[in-house]
Amino acid sequence: MAGSTSTPSSAGIRQTLLLGLAACAALCIAGWFMPKWLTFLITMAAANGLVSLGIVGLMRGGVVPFGQGMMFAVGGYTAALLANKLGVSDALLMALAGGIASAAIALPFAPLLSRYRGIFFAMLTLALSMVTYGLLMKLDWFGGSDGFNLSRPTLLGMKLPDATSGYVMYVLTICIATVLALICRVMFDSTRGLITLAVRDNELRVEYLGGSVRQAIAINFVLAAFAGGVGGALGVMSLGHVEPTFAFWTTSGEFVFVAILGGWQSVGAVFVASTVLEVVRSFSSSYFPNSWQLALGLFLLVVIRFLPNGIGSLWSKSS
Repeated sequence: MAGSTSTPSSAGIRQTLLLGLAACAALCIAGWFMPKWLTFLITMAAANGLVSLGIVGLMRGGVVPFGQGMMFAVGGYTAALLANKLGVSDALLMALAGGIASAAIALPFAPLLSRYRGIFFAMLTLALSMVTYGLLMKLDWFGGSDGFNLSRPTLLGMKLPDATSGYVMYVLTICIATVLALICRVMFDSTRGLITLAVRDNELRVEYLGGSVRQAIAINFVLAAFAGGVGGALGVMSLGHVEPTFAFWTTSGEFVFVAILGGWQSVGAVFVASTVLEVVRSFSSSYFPNSWQLALGLFLLVVIRFLPNGIGSLWSKSS
């Protein structure tokens, strides 16, 4: 039973924060010396990792959403619409707005989805994502099937120069991802986080002990939506383009792939898995563009066979 795990001490939390901040600083410094293609790749991996991190939060409660692409798309379209329709260009504001918009859309569906488990939960979230995809394809206000571009964002009122704009977005994405990852780590180890683990192991016992299973799932769903929306906004700002395929089922499948590959025990492993996906996608598209998904699937099967709890289980004993 997950409830047997004790909550972390203040010293443990402090150590986690220090490690996270040190990793963030190291990545930011290393990014200055990286080629532009690599900083872009890691930027996208960090943004997409945030989307998968929301899935991990739900996996810890025993459910897997197959519609996280909807949250990714909502966050991305929110950032793009703010830039193109309202003239908002600040990257921090657009990232926050993307997260809030996704959470707001998820909020009315959370009580309904919290009633379901297993394949029913997965299919309902997938249906929501595909409805979103259909609306984005049909509505001209959202750019139709082509989507639309957005100009380079600003940061705290300052325009980003061409030479360093990619690096600035890299640093911003790494910093935001670090902050949200540390918050998730502390939440996962908190009493509420341990209740989520208990829900996965034995829902009936949680109810007998006075906990609310539906409330735990609903809250996690909204938080996952917020993380997905922030990741979508950051990804779109780096890409400079948004399109309906962001909500398509294949996009949601990639996020689930990353969550399963990373596992639910380690927050950092999710971003490692996201980077693996981006590296494989980048290099495979040049050498075997029609079969890179096959190689990725085989790799996932190997991981599931030998590391059923994901690559995070290599350095994380429990959560």
